[in-house]
Amino acid sequence: MASAAPTLTSGPLSGAGGLVGVKICGLRTPSDVAAAAAAGARYAGFVFFARSPRHVSLAEARAAALAAPAGVAKVGLTVDASDDALEAILREVPLDLLQLHGHESPERVAAVRARFGLPVMKAVGVAEAGDLAALEAHGRVADMLLVDAKAPAGATLPGGNGLAFDWRLIAGRRWPVPWMLAGGLTPGNVAEAVRLTGARLVDVSSGVESAPGVKDSARITRFLQAAGAALTAR
Repeated sequence: MASAAPTLTSGPLSGAGGLVGVKICGLRTPSDVAAAAAAGARYAGFVFFARSPRHVSLAEARAAALAAPAGVAKVGLTVDASDDALEAILREVPLDLLQLHGHESPERVAAVRARFGLPVMKAVGVAEAGDLAALEAHGRVADMLLVDAKAPAGATLPGGNGLAFDWRLIAGRRWPVPWMLAGGLTPGNVAEAVRLTGARLVDVSSGVESAPGVKDSARITRFLQAAGAALTAR
């Protein structure tokens, strides 16, 4: 099991220092990781969810994670995973942060955090003001929050659907732990999203792909450039 990285939720990786930290999620190969790191991404995300086109096997995830240079945090995304499933992942893949992207309760988040000794980021889907209460509840037990667009009814994926939500719902809001903005972000809209919400951390997956599950290095570079320019343009 990887040891917790102390800078995940403080210091440079928190988005402090006037920078917007970027997570590229759904990376599948060492070359994906290299492209993300070269562009300046601070988080590399690996999806362990069989229904996703971005799903990786343990062997694929291990190879990709080992390609991450120092300073890039390795994030494992799971959906309502059991303890046995999490243990299997962590035996093989050197992760720094667990991302829980299912219907995990605050109690489950706290239990995972205590059992596995890694920081935990909880994803919460937002579509309307009533969804914000879950952010408050999870913010009391998680190390980080991922504020994502709520998946539409009948969707097979909890995230990575390329959908945005009304960013005005969270404009000016803050929670007791660092948080990332996700959901429908692209090189064309990430600067506006940062300016409107005040986000200092952003997460992108489908917005930097040429096809579902296929990362595009040029789009990754454009996304990082746009995110980097967002604060200077305020």
